Amino acid sequence: MRFDVLTLFPGIFDSYLKQSLLEDAIQAGLVAVNAWNIRDWTQDKHHRVDDRPFGGGPGMVLMAQPVLDCVVAVQAKAESPGRVVMLTPTGERLTQRAVEKLAQEPRLLLLCGRYEGFDDRIRQLLDPWEVSVGDFVCNGGEVPAMVLIDTVIRLIPGVLGHEQSAVDDSHNEDGRLEHPQYTRPRVFNGLEVPPILLSGNHAAIAKWRREQSELSSRERNKAGGGASAP
Repeated sequence: MRFDVLTLFPGIFDSYLKQSLLEDAIQAGLVAVNAWNIRDWTQDKHHRVDDRPFGGGPGMVLMAQPVLDCVVAVQAKAESPGRVVMLTPTGERLTQRAVEKLAQEPRLLLLCGRYEGFDDRIRQLLDPWEVSVGDFVCNGGEVPAMVLIDTVIRLIPGVLGHEQSAVDDSHNEDGRLEHPQYTRPRVFNGLEVPPILLSGNHAAIAKWRREQSELSSRERNKAGGGASAP
């Protein structure tokens, strides 16, 4: 799967791409991630990509020309133009269901905003999938793009060491939260591992885990948490 990240700050991704599962997936050829600097497509001699909003107000707005030219140029760098995803706090909530749909795409272009956001003509002309990682505002779309990449690559075959890991995750295909997990030692600060997990009875363990998962899900829903955003 290929990710193309369109951003004003591609250097933010340098360290991120060299970490953990993502680095392994890239080295194995399962995932490709490219970061592109939107400023490279500005026609302004000072490399400006933003300007004051019409109608007044604080802050600056990303201009349509450099963003749109960047998208067109990057789309042409592979056979498939890819699905354009705009990271914005006004977008659709990134749930596990949305992640599963995104994982079906062979290529995603992740458009990262900054300042007061995008000139709305970018949205009108590109018709992107607008995605939000939660009901809050980040300084830019770069961290949300990392969240999206992290969630999507878990569903790509071969990325996880054990394919069952993605199936058992919280917010999996049936919407339940994951059951509690334990490892050594058996007793820590007076707290013991539930005896059922030490019984060797796999059917009973599976039943206990499902019950705990359902209990956690009910408690979260009672508290109003629902399926939280990453």
